[in-house]
Amino acid sequence: MKNMNIRERAENLLRCLFAALLVLVCSCSSGPDEQLSITPLKSPAGDGAGEPNLFASIDGHTYLSWIEPVDGGHALRFSEREDGGWAPAKTVAEGENWFVNWADFPSLVRLPNGTLAAHWLQKSGDDTYAYDVVVSRSIDNGAAWTRPLIPHTDGTQTEHGFVSMLPWSEGDVLIVWLDGRNFAASGGEGDDHGGGKNMTLRSAILDESGELRNETVLDERTCDCCPTSAALTANGAIVAYRDRSENEVRDISVVRFESGAWSSPATICDDRWAVAGCPVNGPELDASGDRVVCAWFTNADNDASARVAFSSNGGRSWGAPIDIDDGDPLGRVDVVLLDDGSALVSWLEIALEEAEVRVRRVYADGRIDPAIVASPTSKERASGFPRMVANGDEIVFAWTEVDEPSHVRTAVMSQR
Repeated sequence: MKNMNIRERAENLLRCLFAALLVLVCSCSSGPDEQLSITPLKSPAGDGAGEPNLFASIDGHTYLSWIEPVDGGHALRFSEREDGGWAPAKTVAEGENWFVNWADFPSLVRLPNGTLAAHWLQKSGDDTYAYDVVVSRSIDNGAAWTRPLIPHTDGTQTEHGFVSMLPWSEGDVLIVWLDGRNFAASGGEGDDHGGGKNMTLRSAILDESGELRNETVLDERTCDCCPTSAALTANGAIVAYRDRSENEVRDISVVRFESGAWSSPATICDDRWAVAGCPVNGPELDASGDRVVCAWFTNADNDASARVAFSSNGGRSWGAPIDIDDGDPLGRVDVVLLDDGSALVSWLEIALEEAEVRVRRVYADGRIDPAIVASPTSKERASGFPRMVANGDEIVFAWTEVDEPSHVRTAVMSQR
């Protein structure tokens, strides 16, 4: 009965997504003669699909990726945005020994030379969290993929995941991940996140020839299983993640790559959220030139909040945090910068006995527009992390509809 209620609410409120977001976009118009519209997109994903992700390239391509069940295992599939909808789905890889998780999901990026790079997660041992990151590339728009490789070199049967990938140069890709090799080094099990062992944040470059180089430790002690995020500024890459102090304060930090080196970690906002376990609620970044925006969730002092902060200097410093939720957030945020310097932020908000995907516009000076209910959803983990991405004059949305079977839904906000 609960699933039926969610489905009925989805049918009623999905229409509100298109009408209400039209109002939001019209408020974003930079001129009175511009006409804006919102359109549903028929999803290319099949029954049982979930864990959607989105990527927009600098040369105007938008990609949707997701996981689907197949006989005996799972498949990573993707589709490219085209006029009128999505291109037919293509398969990156299939496997029977994958690690499939609501919060630790695959990704796909396009490099400036047209190469595609995709990652997914593969079990490395019997422990619950013994799994590796694997990465594959395609030079023919996804028709064929290289043999997968592992970007971390430790060889331990521990947790490696929560990946962010970015185009690094014409044909190179930056890979950032959370790395649990210290759990094995201290004699712990791969699924043990306690006992004083430290998860680390690491990066490596996969170059155009398929070689890995420059594996680097970015932070020696981080939260165990919160998603990471990365973006490109005018001066280089910036990575956001949930940090972890010796006193179990787990606020959001960033590291920046400038002038050939990574910076030391710096906290965006001193929330002082002290929590003994990982909240599985990571930050999201977007950037354009020197402008950067970060969204995150905190529950410091048992006062839950979804927050946004802006930077005008590539993430070197940040403005005051802006609370954007409606009083009872679950987090699972996403954020995109708009052309005028404001941002569109999405998050999950508790509504009655379930949850809603809400969206609102927020400005660097602290103003916020009214929130819009984009879709009803479940507050359970199966609903995952709704995604959105901006590319040119449109914003694309993707989320998981919890049902039996589940489905990936998409929509687009367009400007004519």
